[in-house]
Amino acid sequence: MTLFYVLIMTFVLLVAYAGYDATMGLIHLIDLQIRYAWIRVQMKWMERNLKRKLLEDIANYQQILKEHQEHDL
Repeated sequence: MTLFYVLIMTFVLLVAYAGYDATMGLIHLIDLQIRYAWIRVQMKWMERNLKRKLLEDIANYQQILKEHQEHDL
């Protein structure tokens, strides 16, 4: 509950010091930074999954290529 009061007090002080528009701009900037951080986390997960799948596909392709070369001989 104390955290809530501190948050409200910070917001009120920001509005009193910089004005409503500047405070809302700061809040929008913080919101965009949080969203961008979440997108970067998702991109890391996607990168890890793609690398894992690519390594599996390369192994499968090499095996198929080897079988095909043996069949041609």
